Amino acid sequence: MRRAVFGPISSGEDAHGPTQKKNMTPHHKSQQQSSFSSIKADASLATTVKHLWPYIWPSERTDLKFRVLGALALLLVAKFVTIAVPYSFKWATDLITDPKADVPLPAIIAGPVAVVVVYTLLRIFMQFFTQARDALFAAVAMHAVRRIANELFVHLHQLSLRFHLERKTGGLTRVLERGREAIQQIVRMSMLTGVPTVVEFALILAVFFFEFDWRYALAVIVMILAYLKFTTIATDWRISIRRNMNESDTDANTKAIDSLLNYETVKYFGAEKREAERYDRSMEKYERNSVSSYVSLSVLNSGQGLIFSLGLMTVMILCIMGIRDGRNTIGDFVLVNAMMIQLYQPLNFMGMVYREIKQAVIDIEMMFTILGQHPEIKDKPDAAPLKVAAGHVKFDNVHFAYDPKRAILKGISFEVPAGKTLAIVGPSGAGKSTISRLLFRFYDLQSGHITIDGQEISSVTQDSLRDAIGMVPQDTVLFNDTIAYNIRYGRWNASEEEVVEAAKAAQIDDFIRSVPNGYKAQVGERGLKLSGGEKQRVAIARTILKGPPILILDEATSALDSFTEREIQTALDRVSKGRTTLVIAHRLSTIVNADEILVLDKGEIVERGRHEELLALGGVYKAMWNRQREVDAAQEALRRAAEEEGKSARVEIEG
Repeated sequence: MRRAVFGPISSGEDAHGPTQKKNMTPHHKSQQQSSFSSIKADASLATTVKHLWPYIWPSERTDLKFRVLGALALLLVAKFVTIAVPYSFKWATDLITDPKADVPLPAIIAGPVAVVVVYTLLRIFMQFFTQARDALFAAVAMHAVRRIANELFVHLHQLSLRFHLERKTGGLTRVLERGREAIQQIVRMSMLTGVPTVVEFALILAVFFFEFDWRYALAVIVMILAYLKFTTIATDWRISIRRNMNESDTDANTKAIDSLLNYETVKYFGAEKREAERYDRSMEKYERNSVSSYVSLSVLNSGQGLIFSLGLMTVMILCIMGIRDGRNTIGDFVLVNAMMIQLYQPLNFMGMVYREIKQAVIDIEMMFTILGQHPEIKDKPDAAPLKVAAGHVKFDNVHFAYDPKRAILKGISFEVPAGKTLAIVGPSGAGKSTISRLLFRFYDLQSGHITIDGQEISSVTQDSLRDAIGMVPQDTVLFNDTIAYNIRYGRWNASEEEVVEAAKAAQIDDFIRSVPNGYKAQVGERGLKLSGGEKQRVAIARTILKGPPILILDEATSALDSFTEREIQTALDRVSKGRTTLVIAHRLSTIVNADEILVLDKGEIVERGRHEELLALGGVYKAMWNRQREVDAAQEALRRAAEEEGKSARVEIEG
């Protein structure tokens, strides 16, 4: 079952709590720094409400403050009308049993039928004021949720690359979804249910004390305390069940997303049955925990019903005794019954408020953990924008390790003069791609210096640093949007003409115009509707549009066939012309014209020089060159054999 966030409030609770999905659109970053950064994973309700208050009562939104005040005013009016409803029922009953009964009503409406009309009108007003309050406060609650969702979205982008490489996307999105809904639930419960319920409690107790006597009020107070005590004990028991259910739900969701993202791999190895069994094992745990959740809910509801029924019986017996003694009327008996039945709804709301908020705090724990993580890479307080005059890149004795136990780069030093091309080659794991990540400052160094035009990259702002660098990666991942959107990602304010010019420079304009919808064609998730070469051309067009003074080509053609590689290489040569270029190469044939080539092995530079110089050394580079020549020769022979076979087949068919 899923409860609507701002629909009619149910008097009960489902076994799983609120899990309705909401589509959140990221907005511009709020000027206020996120107040969640200091929250720990074991946050209490008081801490949660304290940090939520600036969003419920936003200092810069006077209109929302008026909405909060208006909602509180409607709340009080609605509760006074709610208390008046049982009184109209009492007066109608007294007038039916005794037309001359003393009721505090004007003569014009001192009749049973007229009182019933008043009773009906009061119920209508009660519903109207309650729904008006909810509608008025909805904008406040959803504004709070939107701002928090946006700050969370911004925070995730501020976290380090290490965090995102280690995370499980399916589990993370599930945790964030539940956390966002939990915040929405707390906002709603505190303002739309918690406060009104407390007000109604006070009014009903006052009626029992002043309209009847202290015994009625005492019986109701004892019943309320017993009800709430049982609710807290049973809910705390259910919390552990809820946590286990959430963990199994997250695990199942993670496995499902992971399997679907690797759809082709599953098909390659015929692993559908194995994946289904793996997913079913997770769902089996979820099933067991869900059953336990429903059983515990039944125990909770049964206990609450028992306690309330005993309290109802007590006050009704007291009223019957009062009728026998002549102190009360039949209308009083009806009033007591109506008040108690009316009390059941806010009382059940209090139980629901406690349950929902406790569950919301559990759901929000993991999100608080993520929000409490500080970015690994931060701008210094006095960081200035990078000023690129020429684009001279320098690595000076750079040491780096992802894990202290395993060094990746060991004292790397090199320079890329402005407008020149430096190529880095070496076996897998030598540290080639790490160099590009360090230049982008996705990680900080253990020691050494990286400078651009003499400016330490750790001393400039990250935004300005990354604005100055363009990247064409080996594995181009595109957004699930149009081709134009993915090209314009290089420079968002570019005109359509500039987008087309970039596509032409990347030699992909003809292809784009040949497909249905052209530049508005959807590329699919991660760009799966495009071939490897087409995705690379989009990446090149995106970088051309960005127009950076420094360019990184990270094995940009290693995953392509020889024919496509030659076409892509032509486009890369064009985009790198006049720019400081760092090429991380797999195929040595693509970097023969580089101004300098570094041979990296086990985190150290073992050879350096131009192509001809390295071949003359007869060392590691020459061995790599010879091996690649042999592979290329074999591939060329296979290609020619396939062409000859195709020609022979055509001759036979024509003959």
